[in-house]
Amino acid sequence: MSTPPSRPASEPESLARLRAEIEQVDREVIRLIARRIDLARQVGAVKRAAGLPALDPGREAAVIRRVSEVAREEGAPEEDVRYLFWHIIGMSRRVQLIEE
Repeated sequence: MSTPPSRPASEPESLARLRAEIEQVDREVIRLIARRIDLARQVGAVKRAAGLPALDPGREAAVIRRVSEVAREEGAPEEDVRYLFWHIIGMSRRVQLIEE
């Protein structure tokens, strides 16, 4: 674990604490994205072994529908979440195609 940077004298302690918490959340988000990419790599291997195509537009659309619903439930900006997940799906698709 890294040492948190020292805060400027003018920065309130509560702001520094919140920023440190955001940094922890960012680290967790990146860890989860890396885990998802690894799972996608494994899915790609299973698809290849089963003779299935790497690309599955129907499944991708279903993922976007599901994350849109979760975004609504959690009060997150739905359009932004869809945008992010299209990029995450793109990363997942690339690792499946690279292994072919």
